[in-house]
Amino acid sequence: MRRSSLAAGTLLTTLIQKQWPHEAVLISDEPLPPYQRPPLSKDYLAGKTARESLYLRPHSMYENAGHRLRLGERVERIDRVNKTVELSDQSTLGYDRLVLATGARVRRLNAPGADLEGIHYLRDIADTDALRSQLSPGQRLVIVGGGYIGLEVAAIAVKGGLKVTVLEAAGRVMQRVTGPEISAFFLAKHRDAGEEVRLDTSVIGFEADDDGHVAGVAVADGSTVPVDVVLVAVGITPETALAESAGLPCDDGILVDEYVRSGDPAILAIGDCTRHRNVFFEQPQRMESVANAVDQARTAAATLMGDDKPYDAVPWFWSNQYDVRLQMVGLSKDHDERVVRGNPRDGAFAVFYMREGHLVAVDAVNLPIAFMVGKKLVYQHRDVDAEALSDPDIELKSLV
Repeated sequence: MRRSSLAAGTLLTTLIQKQWPHEAVLISDEPLPPYQRPPLSKDYLAGKTARESLYLRPHSMYENAGHRLRLGERVERIDRVNKTVELSDQSTLGYDRLVLATGARVRRLNAPGADLEGIHYLRDIADTDALRSQLSPGQRLVIVGGGYIGLEVAAIAVKGGLKVTVLEAAGRVMQRVTGPEISAFFLAKHRDAGEEVRLDTSVIGFEADDDGHVAGVAVADGSTVPVDVVLVAVGITPETALAESAGLPCDDGILVDEYVRSGDPAILAIGDCTRHRNVFFEQPQRMESVANAVDQARTAAATLMGDDKPYDAVPWFWSNQYDVRLQMVGLSKDHDERVVRGNPRDGAFAVFYMREGHLVAVDAVNLPIAFMVGKKLVYQHRDVDAEALSDPDIELKSLV
């Protein structure tokens, strides 16, 4: 295994629970044991969660079970012929089976001044620590990107007394992952909280003060937004360089089958770094979610133990912003009909996404029953009556 990712940690924990009789070695370029990443843009950033509470398990638990964590080291090369990996300290380590859980890296802006002090990205604990150290009441924070991470950080910053501006290049927030009704609801939520949210706004560069610290964000309309701190949150790309250099098939992710096996039967891959086959979908998918990382890790554990169980989980996601919990299940990008249940003005509603008469995705805002029922209906590929979904007098549970 490689990296202190949630996927790697879940796999190792699952192998321990199943009493896997062999030694596992987790190699990570981070100095920390596997930890949860969602709180990094939420409670951990707000200072409500201690670092130790993010760890999946104490370091000692892995070693007491007969496994090793080699932290602060990096795998530089895979030798598939001899089944060895070469590490950053020049040592080599042999393997019978190798699992790649290399995760993803943040997309970086290629714009003048993008390397100035005060411009941050958020992917790991160190990133959050660095950002939090520069946030204080009254400061001007500009967030480039109106996706999950950007909006979650915006909500935390506003609560902390900062003046927040969100710059989104697309025509609506969270456009890549949700429909217009959800986007409109969250746009209003953030603006009502006092944020300035500018849509259709592309960043073309950054300006510095006399000390080389970022002082302004230049946008395509010719204006400049004054700033003290910048967070760039424009997505991630799968970390596939190690797999590619080893000759493993990759296409916007390491290609794996429904048992998370790569093109080499001795090498598995899990988490954000993969494009995987799922018996639920016709085409390979790449998912950036906690649920995918956990489910693929469990599939990998079964594969390693010879108990092949194909990966067939329905993708699901969540986001907390202000007093709103958004829960999402399925993939809505190919829908041909949307059905709204409830009224967004009441702060609790859901959008059901249909394709050819059956439910393919649900976005639920403060409406957990819609998420739970929707998860079952999406998994079952059920044909559902649109009027029944929208009618508040019909219990959702009755549709399962």
